[in-house]
Amino acid sequence: MGIKIVKREGGSLKDRLYIPAIFGGMKTTLRHFITNISDTSKVKTFSYPEVQPSDITSRYRGIHRLTKREDGSIRCVACFMCATACPAECIFIEAKEREDGVDEKMPEIFTIDVLECVFCGGCVEACPCDAIRMDTGIFSFVALKREDFVLTKERLLSHEAKKETL
Repeated sequence: MGIKIVKREGGSLKDRLYIPAIFGGMKTTLRHFITNISDTSKVKTFSYPEVQPSDITSRYRGIHRLTKREDGSIRCVACFMCATACPAECIFIEAKEREDGVDEKMPEIFTIDVLECVFCGGCVEACPCDAIRMDTGIFSFVALKREDFVLTKERLLSHEAKKETL
């Protein structure tokens, strides 16, 4: 069996220093800079947060929320499916026995660390009770301290579903 030798491209000094690529990028940056400086009316900006973006699709995964049953009790049965399915491992659940007889157990502690979350929606897909959703429409989540990015059960229950505007 013969061995085929393939010649490697970019063997010259000019190619190895990436000089054409660097100058090409600088040319593009300079062109955009001059265009933006010469005619500021073409710069696409808006006054955020007073003006919210209008190009966010209805399929956008917003911040998480926990749902409730018709009687007002939490729908989550602390089965740990969402925490197991989470690739970022940002969901922490501590279960307790349920006293109202609706289910076997419920979460005593349910937290999601939004800074670690990759917003993949795996927790929503894995939940057999439809207890967790990502339909709040909240796309920018700001806080001053890291602790504020850890959503507790009470905070997750307080989030409402996004109202559809037609």
